[in-house]
Amino acid sequence: MIWCVDDDNTIRDIEVYTLKQTGFEARGFADGMSMLEALKTEKPDLIVLDIMLPGKDGVDILKEIRSNPDTRKIPVIMATAKGTEMDKITGLDLGADDYLVKPFGVMEMVSRVKAVLRRYEPDEKDEILTVGEIVLNSKEHRVTVDGENVVLTFKEFELLKFFMSNPSIVFSRDKLLSEVWDIDYLGESRTVDMHIKTLRQKLGDAGSYIETVIGVGYRMEGNR
Repeated sequence: MIWCVDDDNTIRDIEVYTLKQTGFEARGFADGMSMLEALKTEKPDLIVLDIMLPGKDGVDILKEIRSNPDTRKIPVIMATAKGTEMDKITGLDLGADDYLVKPFGVMEMVSRVKAVLRRYEPDEKDEILTVGEIVLNSKEHRVTVDGENVVLTFKEFELLKFFMSNPSIVFSRDKLLSEVWDIDYLGESRTVDMHIKTLRQKLGDAGSYIETVIGVGYRMEGNR
């Protein structure tokens, strides 16, 4: 089931119609509040969420989805008329899985929905990862260092989890964007550097496990 949230009746109806014609179940919502209310009793496979909505905008709705343990793993594709790089980075940093800039073709939307659903695989194995004194619990969405809780944003958590799942492997910024942010866009590689910086700070001394490989990218080493 795919949910489409857009206050433009025509756009919403076209999105729902196209998804149904391509084999999906789909449902439309004219605002974010009605969608959040429906989330109390149902869970879609993916949400296509417009940013410019009446009442609470899509950014605030996304924050609520990601802050709720019952909904934080639902894939979300942001759709908006805003096309600046900063708008895109903001949505992705808050936990969006992909980004559509209006006007977009409906088949492009379907293609991105399929791609995100293929990539989205809830990881029930390796629920607890350990590197040095860092312990990451996927099921509880919790990180501790020397037994002390560390509060991370959604993407900081996903970035740390990716490093801890692949110790000693060097990853380029583009690879990290592809694996953690699910995007392939060279102009946004600095968002990786920003997240690495804040992640290191939050991990304290254990932040030194994330090494910079000059001219290549980053890796995590547990033996320091």
